[in-house]
Amino acid sequence: MFSIQSIHQAGFDIIALIDGDTGTQAEIIPAHSALLHAFKIPHGEGFLNVIDSYESLEDYKVNLPEYYKSAKLSPFACRIPAGTYRWEEQEYTIGKTLSTSGSAIHGLLYDVPFEVVSKEASEKGAVLTLRHTYTGNDAGYPFPYDCEVKYHLEPGQQLRISTFILNNAEVAIPVMDGWHPYFSTGTPVDELELQFASEQIVEFNAQLIPTGNVLPYDRFLEAQSLAGIPLDNSFLLDFSRHSALATLRDPRKRVLIHFFPEPCYPILQIYIPAHRNSIAIEHLTGAPNAFNNGMGLVTLEPGEEKVFSTAITAVAY
Repeated sequence: MFSIQSIHQAGFDIIALIDGDTGTQAEIIPAHSALLHAFKIPHGEGFLNVIDSYESLEDYKVNLPEYYKSAKLSPFACRIPAGTYRWEEQEYTIGKTLSTSGSAIHGLLYDVPFEVVSKEASEKGAVLTLRHTYTGNDAGYPFPYDCEVKYHLEPGQQLRISTFILNNAEVAIPVMDGWHPYFSTGTPVDELELQFASEQIVEFNAQLIPTGNVLPYDRFLEAQSLAGIPLDNSFLLDFSRHSALATLRDPRKRVLIHFFPEPCYPILQIYIPAHRNSIAIEHLTGAPNAFNNGMGLVTLEPGEEKVFSTAITAVAY
């Protein structure tokens, strides 16, 4: 039987989705961008959290602007140079957060509160639905829309994350959706192995902005050690493969994390921070700067809603 509990810990108000059979637990923080705070799985005599999150509310306040861990990326992800783009023959400039490189980064919702819409638990799973209503308050994106995030803890230690975007504007709007979780088993990244279904990499310039070219790249078609490999790249997934489209393996702790994005997330973004203690494995609907280069850009007509969904499983073997 699944259940849902509310927890107050380290300054956070957390909602926990719990599988009573295995003890598997997903913890979400609605007040801070609906972020996934923990995904705890049975491991040895206890449990292992495979999400690299924030130790406390103070840690969140200090480090969110650097890492954006588990943030909801909407209505764009990654970087827009100078925050400027053209849409329907008009130029817009995002006002919120410019990075040190001068790019607008990671959208407008990465630090906003989400309201709890519903909580449901049964023998089939536990579901938490959260919503943020964006009013168009940034002059660089004056298009109101609803962003609804649904976390569904399912049997088999699987967590499904679905995002529903509803256009409340009277005009068509550009949308790019993403999610920014960092994964850690407590083992240094250099001792982990990664595999993902892609034979194409998006070419970046020195500012990590796509050039428009896509290049051959098949290094991770088979599981490879991450030792010494720097990654901050976008890859085009091959959905003709019928198993997990990406797998992170910890051979020391004997843990596998599998990723099952739906075709609505054709871009796999991989980033290893300089400390190399965790790895961001992100699902994106488009490439960085999609608002300008159109690579995977989604258009929503007035009143139209689209759903973007992915799932992860984590198991000890």
